[in-house]
Amino acid sequence: MRVVRFGILSAALLFAPAAQAADNAPTQEKAATCSGCHGENGISQMENVPSLAGQPDQFIQWQLVFFRAGSRKNEQMQPIAEEIANEDIRNFGAWFSKMTPPKGPEDKDPDLSAKGSQVAAGRRCASCHTDSYAGTKAVARLAGQREEYLVKALRDYKAGQRVGGGVAAMADVAYHMSDEEITAVAHYLAHLK
Repeated sequence: MRVVRFGILSAALLFAPAAQAADNAPTQEKAATCSGCHGENGISQMENVPSLAGQPDQFIQWQLVFFRAGSRKNEQMQPIAEEIANEDIRNFGAWFSKMTPPKGPEDKDPDLSAKGSQVAAGRRCASCHTDSYAGTKAVARLAGQREEYLVKALRDYKAGQRVGGGVAAMADVAYHMSDEEITAVAHYLAHLK
């Protein structure tokens, strides 16, 4: 396993704003490769593959760094991320963050959403992910994300198979959730408009 260490200067350089990335034709061409899995316009149509459209800039950057460093495991993403330069990471963050996020589908189980809303409130999810669950800075957008992906992510955090920022806040929150609560909160978040 390869260990990557970031100093204050290298982290500052990596996460510096990407100038005009959304209008950058080379970034658009490189990001087109992502659409094979993450969907056209960053909205995934593939099971267990997240939508990237509307995710916060820094969140996308950090996830790519986690994949590249090997601290976040995924057979498809790790080899791709290992080849992505810092400038491209900055540009991808800017590119996908400017896309229109997915809208949740029609909710055919409002009772499950009501339970999920209670779970999210009880676990204080909005304290990091914002009241609208749109995310901010290095915190993920959850509103409108694929339901089965949210279930998988929460289960991975609970099992200690996924790391994130925030001094393991997600692992701590997910560890105490039952499968029923995970299912309910994922349903609620996926159907938010």
